[in-house]
Amino acid sequence: MGYVNEKINFLRKFPVFRDLSDYEMEPIIDFSHTKTYNPKTIVFMQNEPITDVYFIQKGKVKIYRTDYDGKEHIVNILQNDDMFPHQGFFRKGNYPAHAEVIEESVLINIPINSFENFLLTHPDVSIKMFRVLSETIIDLQARLEEKVLYSVNDQIILLLLRLARKNGRRMKEGQYKLSVQFTNQELANMIGSSRETISRTLTQLRKKNLIKTDEDGALIIDYDTLEDSVFD
Repeated sequence: MGYVNEKINFLRKFPVFRDLSDYEMEPIIDFSHTKTYNPKTIVFMQNEPITDVYFIQKGKVKIYRTDYDGKEHIVNILQNDDMFPHQGFFRKGNYPAHAEVIEESVLINIPINSFENFLLTHPDVSIKMFRVLSETIIDLQARLEEKVLYSVNDQIILLLLRLARKNGRRMKEGQYKLSVQFTNQELANMIGSSRETISRTLTQLRKKNLIKTDEDGALIIDYDTLEDSVFD
């Protein structure tokens, strides 16, 4: 019973389940599955039929697409308390990207067919899901605006700010420490830039003391000052 309660409490972190009673959660717990994945494991591949939605109880997962030349374009790095794909409960067809485990992860997956049957008797849950999707759309719109309105250097700064909010731990004096280490190539793939441009911009930011790397190799970002450098 303790494990069931733990699972219920975890899923309640997500807007779609937050306001559901234990009684309403029970059928979801019954048809959900928990599995531990090793690093480098592919959870699903781009263009495979969509069958499940996943919730990260522990670990990190990379979401990326590949183009016709086989080049990797990172869409997002997800970690504890994230779900993916965000549109999976309603999208018909195939997964729009690959999902690869970065470090050992515990994922809870919910079969879409089972969840759709659940929604038929719980329309209030459908409303909450629409709210989740709207937040995702807003984020995607913001990224598109960045591509149109800002220079490449500013796009890199905006990327660092977004990663700080999403993958960072707040420290003293407005600094954030990223909990995920990214290579320059991974950062470049996130905004469609080059590794050389990323390296050059990061070097400039380090010289201005806007970012630094600690002894463990983690990136520390001076969030407020870095933000002011774009919007001033």
